[in-house]
Amino acid sequence: MKQLILAAAAAFAMAGAVSAQDAAIGTWQTEVDDGAFAYITIAPCGAAVCGIIARTFNADGEYQSENLGRQLVIDMVPTGAASYQGQVWRPSNDRIYLGKMDVDGDALRLRGCVAGGLLCSSQNWVRVE
Repeated sequence: MKQLILAAAAAFAMAGAVSAQDAAIGTWQTEVDDGAFAYITIAPCGAAVCGIIARTFNADGEYQSENLGRQLVIDMVPTGAASYQGQVWRPSNDRIYLGKMDVDGDALRLRGCVAGGLLCSSQNWVRVE
């Protein structure tokens, strides 16, 4: 009986983690950064969500960036109904930052921070799928 209760509690906890991830799952368009923007596909990765660069665009249209398939959103763990904390990679300077993410419907705000989260830069993304 004790094992059944523990199994049910574990299943309930895992279901909560999956539903907390749902807000961010999908494909998002980034803001223009250094003359280009991308579509980022965010999907579950364990108890977190991760995002890879799926498509890239510049002033001439879609192009094949060397960063296609690279992970930009790294291990973002849900911290609330539509809030996440993890890491974010910025391709233009090849640096990884502390990351925070908030989703509100089809809008996502991504922040990359240094100095323990005291100094942050942010982008607003829109859902494309």
